[in-house]
Amino acid sequence: MRLSVRIGLAVGCTVPLLVLAFGWLLLQLVARDLHRAADEHLQDRAAAIVPDARALLRAGAAGRSRAADNRERALYSAALDVGVRVVGPDGSFSAGPQPGSGVALPERTGAPVTVPAEGGSWRVLARPVRTSSASGTLWVFARDTADPGQLQLVRRRVLVTTVLAAPLSGVLAWGMSAGAAAPLRRLTRRTAGLDPRADRARPLLERTGLTEVDELAATVRTVLARYDEQAARTAQALDTARSFSAAAAHELRTPLMSMGTNLDILAVHSTLAEADRAEVVDDLRREHSRLLGLLLMLRDLGRGDLVEAEAFRIVDLTEIAEAAVAEVRRREPGAVVALDAPAGISVRGWEPGLRLLVDNLLANAVAHGADTLGRVRVRVGMVRVGEWIVLTVDDGGPGVPGQDRQRIFERFRRGPSSAGTGLGLTLVAQQAALHRGSVTVADAPGAAGARFEVRLPAGEGELPERRDWLIGTARTYRSQDFPKKGS
Repeated sequence: MRLSVRIGLAVGCTVPLLVLAFGWLLLQLVARDLHRAADEHLQDRAAAIVPDARALLRAGAAGRSRAADNRERALYSAALDVGVRVVGPDGSFSAGPQPGSGVALPERTGAPVTVPAEGGSWRVLARPVRTSSASGTLWVFARDTADPGQLQLVRRRVLVTTVLAAPLSGVLAWGMSAGAAAPLRRLTRRTAGLDPRADRARPLLERTGLTEVDELAATVRTVLARYDEQAARTAQALDTARSFSAAAAHELRTPLMSMGTNLDILAVHSTLAEADRAEVVDDLRREHSRLLGLLLMLRDLGRGDLVEAEAFRIVDLTEIAEAAVAEVRRREPGAVVALDAPAGISVRGWEPGLRLLVDNLLANAVAHGADTLGRVRVRVGMVRVGEWIVLTVDDGGPGVPGQDRQRIFERFRRGPSSAGTGLGLTLVAQQAALHRGSVTVADAPGAAGARFEVRLPAGEGELPERRDWLIGTARTYRSQDFPKKGS
């Protein structure tokens, strides 16, 4: 059942009931207005008669002579313009127009009431009358001056109005609700043909003047936008999975073939010399370590591609740097790693990703930062510059040639003497971009070496729209796009 039909039926049933209720109230008000003047006169006469009624009761109780009673009654009757009835312990006295004795009368009334009788109704007011020796009841009567025809006319008009109100109000409510629901029907037609899987068209946000319809349209757009976002994330996840498979297949083929060859040598040449066998086993260990590192790096890249905004929170970057430096000192006891970072430097970010960023910068510095004497000296610094947190890692190695300073962040880019996976600095660039920051490489402040500088926003940030580091090639942010230190 349509909403307009439901509203029409509801109004068509409700309005007649309201008309009947208010008609009854109107009838009571009209009757009260018609009785008002007569009732006021009746109450005034009752107040004036009460003393005479008491005198009459006293006379009856004292046994006064009949002549005195008749004179008092004659005087009492001559002064009346309403009907009077006094009932006491010694009998009753009636005078003036009033209903017959067979009509039931109320014992006491706070206000005049209507009493039906043959030949028409009466307005009756009852008052108790008491003396020191007797008590009784005084009734005062007046004909009902309200025109029954007028009241009957009001009743008929109320009934006619009720009968007409039912269909007219229902039709009017149906028409108004149908007009009000027209924007809703238009929205239904616009959204009925939408297929979010095959069509990127979305309903336009048009103001209709109806708050509920506008809110529903906004909700539909929000739901479709969330669907589009999730569909894009799903497509990106599938692309990431495909790229992960392709990258893994491409990069794992060579070490796996090398491991297979070494295993064949061990299987075929059972009498291989001990030195040669040890060399083959060392090669297997190196290839195994490389495979394990490659898989871990690919996994970390995939996690960075798919991380959600809910994973971001306020993290202490100083604590992350301290933990990463402590781990390098434990793993590489021969390396000298210094940390210069004030306590309490925090950023909003993904804590595992920031730890990956620092770990890979330190691993790169330890692997490629040895000086000419083979000593590894690494210095980690951290400072806040305006709205940026600047993290620097300096080493004493040969540095990075100018032509390679952009390419070293590309995936699977390895130097001729590198034993790594070629993904460490790609992970650094990914996490810097994920946190709306940048990473650059330049000469170290000393005579030799390289400085890797990461800039992260100190305030709130949003995730990039697309993070396809496994799909495409990592790009670094140019340092001139960001404020220089001290600016």
